Order: sequence, then C-alpha cells, then structure tokens
Amino acid sequence: MLNKFKQALQIKDIRKKLVFTFLMIIVFRMGTTIPVPGIDTSIIKNMVANNSLLGLYNMFSGGAFSNFTIFALGIGPYITASIIIQLLTAGFESLKELQKSGEEGKKKINKYTRFTALGLAVIQAIGITLGIVRRALKVNSPFFIFTVIITLVAASMMVMWLGDRITEKGLGNGSSVLIFVGIISRTPIDIIAISQKTSQGIIKWPAIAVLVVVILITITGVTFINESTRKIPVQYAKRVVGRKMYGGDSSHIPMKVNQSGVMPIIFASSILALPQTVALLGGPKMQAIVNNLFNMSTDRGFWTYRSIEIVLIVLFSYFYNTISFNTEDIAKNMKNSGGFIPGIRPGNPTETYLNGILSKLTIVGAAFLGIMAMVPALITHYMQIPMNLGGTSLLIVVGVALELKRQLESNLVMKNYQGFLK
Repeated sequence: MLNKFKQALQIKDIRKKLVFTFLMIIVFRMGTTIPVPGIDTSIIKNMVANNSLLGLYNMFSGGAFSNFTIFALGIGPYITASIIIQLLTAGFESLKELQKSGEEGKKKINKYTRFTALGLAVIQAIGITLGIVRRALKVNSPFFIFTVIITLVAASMMVMWLGDRITEKGLGNGSSVLIFVGIISRTPIDIIAISQKTSQGIIKWPAIAVLVVVILITITGVTFINESTRKIPVQYAKRVVGRKMYGGDSSHIPMKVNQSGVMPIIFASSILALPQTVALLGGPKMQAIVNNLFNMSTDRGFWTYRSIEIVLIVLFSYFYNTISFNTEDIAKNMKNSGGFIPGIRPGNPTETYLNGILSKLTIVGAAFLGIMAMVPALITHYMQIPMNLGGTSLLIVVGVALELKRQLESNLVMKNYQGFLK
C-alpha cells in the first residue's frame, strides 16, 4: 500500500487530487473549531454527555456540535436529503428517467438534493436553536436567534459544497470522507479518556485487551466482506461474419458480497438521528420520550437503538443494491451482445437468476455488517468503555478507507495504461 502511495505522489494528476482532498479536509477541520458567538458551550457539552443521540450526532460532526461551532450541523442534512431523493427516485418514474438520462439528468437530481438539503438544514437549525441552544444563549433576542440559525444553515451548505468539491476534484466520495475525518478526529480524545480511567482503576487491562482484539477482528472481517466477490461465468456465442468468426470468448460478472459499501451504514445512522431533530421541534415532553427510548446508557435504550439500526442496515443494503446493480440492464446487454450464463437462457431467465444471487449476497453482506456493528458496540456498552470508534463508526471508517484505497488503485491503473499507450 505504501509503495502505491509513493507511486501516486509521483504522478502529477493524482498528486493534485490528494493535495486538494487534504486542503478541503483542513478547511473542514478549521470550521469545526470556529465557535458560534454568544453561546455558553459548557451547557451544550453537558447535554451531549447526557444524551446518547446527541453524542452520536456530535461524533459524526467531529465534535463540532458539543463545541457548537459553525459546522455544528455537519453533513447530516445533505445525507438525509440524499436518502429522501433516492427513495423518491425508486418510486417515481419521472425521477427514474432523469437518473437514466445521463449527465444532465444527474445534474438535475443533484440540484433537487441540494435544495432538499437546504430545507432540512433550515428545519434542523431552527429545532436545535430553539430546542437546545436557547438555554445556552447569552443574548436571548429574536435577532440573535435568527443570526444563529442563518449561521448554522450557511455553514451546513458550505460543508455540502466541500463534499461536492472532494467528489469532483479530489479522491473518494466527499460526504463519506468528511464523516470519516469527523469520526477519526474524536479518536485521540477517546484514547485519553480510556487511559485516564485505566490509570484510576475504573477500566481493567483485560477489558482493553478484549476491545483491541474485537476491533482487529472487525477490521479484518469488514475488509474481507468488502473485498469478497462472486464471479458469474459468461459465455459468448460464436458467430460467422463473412470469412471471419467472432465470439466464443468467456468472461464473468463480478458481484460483490457487499455491493453497497459503507452507504447503508451512513444512511441508517442518519435516519436514527431524525427522531432527535423531530423531538427538538416537539418540545420538552417529546424530547424526554425520545431520550428514554434511545438512551444507550441503559440496556433498553441500547438494544432498541441497535436493533433498529441493524434492520435499517439490511433494508438500505437491499435498496442500494437494486440501484447500483441493475440486473435488467445487465441481462439485456448480455442478450444483445450474444452472451449467456451457462445453463441459463438469455433474457428474463438471466435476470431472474441474477436477482436470486443478488438477494442471497445482500442477505449475507447485510447480516455480516449488522454483526460487525453489534459486537464492538456490545463490548463498549457492557464494559463501560468510553469509545466512539466502535460499532457503526468503526465500520464507516474501515469502509471509507477501503474505498479510498480502491479509488487510488484505479487512478494508478488508469495512469499506467495512459503511459503505456503514449
């Protein structure tokens, strides 16, 4: 991996992408340190410490929420907007046609996503300001409240813009990279907290050893499942054109066990953050209900949250796989090019066969992701270890890292081919 990274630094175009991504990350991290003026952050820190859902939200924002910086909303509104638009795309033919209509269609869908993100950012900013931050305001005036809301919304749009720029000119999916950076930035704080509790005798060394082993097993398991591929053999019929014979070649369709990557996990975490936003708008009573239901410091809250999370991971895996791997188009293209799967008739039987395999792979991949998310979370919960990098956050970090590695390798291959052709 280090050799490939050195090779990447020697290629000008890839080096530009890496530098650009790094600079965007620096801008993002700078934004997480600029506080919104006139806010007593100690009150918000206490709220985050006593509310597991707010703690989760704070983790994805890289600690920006507890310090109530301008990037307190983070990339959350954009992720939620992406979920909404993708669900609508699956249900409405007009959006389906837009998605299939090439680059122009994608641009329109992206525009709809951004406008939806803006609306969600406004709702979240109002809910947070009036529901949480109002008690922490040093100046409780309508003008100042409006200023705080506008600051949060504008900064959230800037985070969205940073993510888009990374996707367009940098390396990796911008939104995933920013979430990755936000989670990783909390790791030093977790290590300090664990070392302090260990020195005080609150946490025993065997518990630390078990946690390290579980994390290593999780990383290995996620890497294995993300890289696992089932190859479907494809044979091409021979045909004679004039005096020449074409076809007769054999190939394969690579079907990944975890076709959707890390996106179902991110989507599930974003959906689980919505009840807190709704509760903020609903008042203290609704907030109390949501906090009691999803309070992960209690066994009931922990199992409620994690059970819903696993169900959402499975559902989003199915949903994302149907979008990213279109069996209908693959079967049609194979038929048109004279290709077939041995023992399977071309056309609809091929599509049915591929759907069956895709469903089985999705079940295996989603179940594995659910188990990998659950095991570290169980360890940190029952051993009382203050570790944010566990469960879904660990899956996101590993998944994004593998995706960045994959993109780096594909860029290297492309440049090598270009060099060969030259």
